[in-house]
Amino acid sequence: MLMREWLQKEAQLRNDETPIAGYPFGFMDEGAKKEIRRSILKAVAIPGYQVPYGSREMPIARGWGTGGLQITLSLVKPDDVLKVIDQGCDGSVNAVNIKKFVATVAGVTITTDTRAATLIQTRHRIPEERMSGRQILVLQVPYPEALREVEPSEMETRRMHAEADYSRMWLFLYEDIVKYGEITISYRYPVTVNGRYIMDPSPIPRWDVPKLHMADTLFLFGAGREKRIYAIPPHTTVEPLEFEDHKFRTENFSGKACARCGATDTYLDEVIDNASGERRFFCSDSGYCDKRRLAWNP
Repeated sequence: MLMREWLQKEAQLRNDETPIAGYPFGFMDEGAKKEIRRSILKAVAIPGYQVPYGSREMPIARGWGTGGLQITLSLVKPDDVLKVIDQGCDGSVNAVNIKKFVATVAGVTITTDTRAATLIQTRHRIPEERMSGRQILVLQVPYPEALREVEPSEMETRRMHAEADYSRMWLFLYEDIVKYGEITISYRYPVTVNGRYIMDPSPIPRWDVPKLHMADTLFLFGAGREKRIYAIPPHTTVEPLEFEDHKFRTENFSGKACARCGATDTYLDEVIDNASGERRFFCSDSGYCDKRRLAWNP
């Protein structure tokens, strides 16, 4: 059964259930939503700047997407179409529980189709399909501070951001090249936003970093445990840190294809069969993979 068919069945079952009583639309009170929206507006006005906010308790543990969930609940409208993915998958436990929760407290329609969604919450991936200006992508962020690898003090990192003192980050990258011959950061690759702030794009793979540059979509980043919100507005420059003689590069999947849909232009997950030891590759974006298979077998 495709994920889309499973979600339709879940939606039918949910319609037969009694709605949760005693909670406002979107679970959070209006004061909390208003504060988060104000923080989002400030984050959009200063791309890449981490805006502090009063992170609320959510019915999931911190570290499981409370920052992204609070942004989603503060923005969601009754006519929104919601998509939630975890590591690109629509059917993971985290993604399914979040979308069922939001659908229950806000009554929105849920989907696995990126193009059909108006609001997308994600952990560690950006969908393969190009998104439009009418869509908002909310990313769950475990560690919002891009300078944490080079400076443990929160006070000092704030000073470094304020003065654009990023010399230690550049030195960190240079030492990586001296030691290993290239920059070895595989995820959380630091980027410069709008030519000003160095930003942590959340633990997305390198493959997804170019999708942030001059995109039509609004990207919102929420860290519930660290109480930070930051943003990349549409049509904003996002440049990965690189040297003239050591350019940024994405993962190389040349010669490999998805074992389900045959795609050769997507980010692939490697799966090893425990019994046979065979290595196979599958699209990380399960919704996109299902759509390609459905196009072949309508």
